[in-house]
Amino acid sequence: MIWYNSAVKYRIFISSVQREFALERRALADYIRRDALFGKFFEVFIFEETPAASVSAQKVYLDEARNCDVYLGLVGLKYGNEDNKGVSPTEREYAAAAGASRHVLVFVRGGGNSVREPKEEAFLRRIESERVRRSFRTIRDLRATLAVSLVRFLEEQGKIQTAPFDACVAVGARLSDLSVKKMRDFVKTAREIRGFRLPVNVSAKDLLTHLNLIRADGGITNAAILLFGKNPQRFFINSEVKCAQFYGVHVEKPMADHQIYQGDVFELADQATRFVMTHVSNWVGTRSEGTSVIVPTKYELPYDAVKEAIVNAICHRDYTSHQSVQVMLFADRLEVWNAGRLPKGLTVADLKRAHSSLPPNELLALPMYLKGAIEKTGTGTEDMVKQCRNWGLADPEFTDGPDFRIAIRRRTSVDVPANVPANVPANVPAKGEAEAFLQSVKESPGLGTAFHATKLGKTRRTIKRYAAALSDVVEFRGGTKTGGYFVKDHRQSREPDS
Repeated sequence: MIWYNSAVKYRIFISSVQREFALERRALADYIRRDALFGKFFEVFIFEETPAASVSAQKVYLDEARNCDVYLGLVGLKYGNEDNKGVSPTEREYAAAAGASRHVLVFVRGGGNSVREPKEEAFLRRIESERVRRSFRTIRDLRATLAVSLVRFLEEQGKIQTAPFDACVAVGARLSDLSVKKMRDFVKTAREIRGFRLPVNVSAKDLLTHLNLIRADGGITNAAILLFGKNPQRFFINSEVKCAQFYGVHVEKPMADHQIYQGDVFELADQATRFVMTHVSNWVGTRSEGTSVIVPTKYELPYDAVKEAIVNAICHRDYTSHQSVQVMLFADRLEVWNAGRLPKGLTVADLKRAHSSLPPNELLALPMYLKGAIEKTGTGTEDMVKQCRNWGLADPEFTDGPDFRIAIRRRTSVDVPANVPANVPANVPAKGEAEAFLQSVKESPGLGTAFHATKLGKTRRTIKRYAAALSDVVEFRGGTKTGGYFVKDHRQSREPDS
């Protein structure tokens, strides 16, 4: 994957004996200017294109050599015309560029039985004592060798990166751009739900090193910014999520609601999911329909399927694209779009059955797994299918190309028991959620708020509200940081029969 920023053009100065390398100079200038990649980043100076001027030729070419970004020298058989001190323009140019610490590239024509002039041989020996040079025989060889050198230069400048996007260094990012609180919360949750071994008070640098989110030279990766950044959109404005609700079945104005969410990948997933769930129907019954003190409820769409569709888009999208993740709620369906494609070898049909997990952003996917947002086994889309079927909905529709889309069909009505009163208060905890919390406590006794919040896709405040509503059956034991929830044992508190 290649990601680049063409805001700056670098100036290349081509230096050689003009008469000996007339064809090569013109060929290189044309190649760089016309190349789809190099043309974005470089402009070329060759002396023969310079218009007449009142200043001396020597001043023109020496100023260019000192001020260029890349000095490109060609060494052949001829030394060239000498000045009154016996030095050729080519050697003067080389000395000016080297003295100004320019990026110097030297290519030497090899092969044949011709002998280099003595001063050209001496000039070559000087170059070889100071830097690495490359050889070429033909113009084709020269172009190929130059291309490798220019790509390496752009990589060093941070303008082109051939590593996966999430592994590339975020240009201009510092450790101070990451939130210590977000990293601490991440470690605490990962320890609770995945058995993560690093301590909660681990240093930011040690955590990032463990997750391969920081380079040896201190460079902060793009994934680190997306996961823990204080303001990820300052670096990647396209990482925001756009949500819209439409009155009909087409993208058309006016819209019922439109929101643009910003934040880290976890915040984005929560915000977008909340947008959808607050705009779909939610049947709320009475206690007479339930089996506990909790009022039963049922959303029109399965929460877990909606969350999975959104998390899938955020985690697996192509971040080199300018397109943001789009979440669109129509009258008959939910659609989630992301600028990405399925990995090679994986088809849309594979998504409805067990398949390999091939995340395009592996450094992003691992922390999202550790915090419980995704699974590593590639079961997310398969689970979506099961959840929709259990909800009585049609299977999700997956479309691959030119981007990746997931569509979940809505029902025109929600099945409601006939004996539900017309006006049912909806300001009490819902069975479909709070009862799920109770089940989660039964399955994982002793685990804290963060664990259950992540598992159920809720905020910590919501989990505490559920715990308060279920205070007759659920209790919190232990300290604030190390304690957890347990189902009360009523047998121990029961008065003995008299």
